[in-house]
Amino acid sequence: MAELAGCFAASHGPLIARDWEKLTPAARDWLGASFAELGRRVAAARPDVLVIVAPDHWTNFFIDNLPTVCIGIGAEHDGPPEPFLKPRFPYRKLAGHGAFALHLLRTALASGFDPALSHHLVLDHGFCLPLWLMKLEPLPAIVPFMLNSLEDPMPSFARCLDWGYLIAKAVASFPDNVRVAVLASGGLSHSIGEPTMGEVDECLDRDCLRLLQGAPDATLAPALEDKLRHAGNGGHEIRNWVVAHAAACSRGFDPFAYAALPEVFVGCGFAEWKHAP
Repeated sequence: MAELAGCFAASHGPLIARDWEKLTPAARDWLGASFAELGRRVAAARPDVLVIVAPDHWTNFFIDNLPTVCIGIGAEHDGPPEPFLKPRFPYRKLAGHGAFALHLLRTALASGFDPALSHHLVLDHGFCLPLWLMKLEPLPAIVPFMLNSLEDPMPSFARCLDWGYLIAKAVASFPDNVRVAVLASGGLSHSIGEPTMGEVDECLDRDCLRLLQGAPDATLAPALEDKLRHAGNGGHEIRNWVVAHAAACSRGFDPFAYAALPEVFVGCGFAEWKHAP
């Protein structure tokens, strides 16, 4: 039987890759150390499969065709297309895990969920930037879980919790002997293409981290809905963290690193759920 090996989260941002050499030494050192620690923790979980929960930044979809959730069930995926990351990323193709991805899809459909599916996806910086800086060797098989956390209408936080529990259910019912980890990629506060572009709301970030540490689901979901209503558009990627949170049974949240980094336009957070079953 499959086992949930661990659940993790990390921020991402294009400027982390595009301006890596231009960042202040302090920011570059902090980001490098934080991603390295995340990589150490993920590697210690020994995942055979890594489900990455991230948005699609208009790489595969656009507003004329934008699924709420798309699960990549292909045997392989393309690496990042962005010119700021493609030359840095060591893989042109990333192996998928079609068997588990298809099981996740079928479990969702049988449980009253309606995900889209894709046999071939291009994985942009939301998926590949953490992989680049975590330096996992060997790279686990990747199952993309594309969640719309970019454009209204987005899934509610309550539904994101539901999706997380669904992922845990799919892992528990998968018959093969594999270790599955979940990585949420995105957030925390940031604003892109808005008048507040570049602003980081550290108070919001720390409030969200505190909620994930201690709030029950019934409190967490409405509190996040209220806080994110007036936040920068990038903050909606906290939905990805909520999916991972529920996959870990909504407990054991350990935000081991956080810094507000306006030079990359992101409140950067890193976390592990220590008590994932």
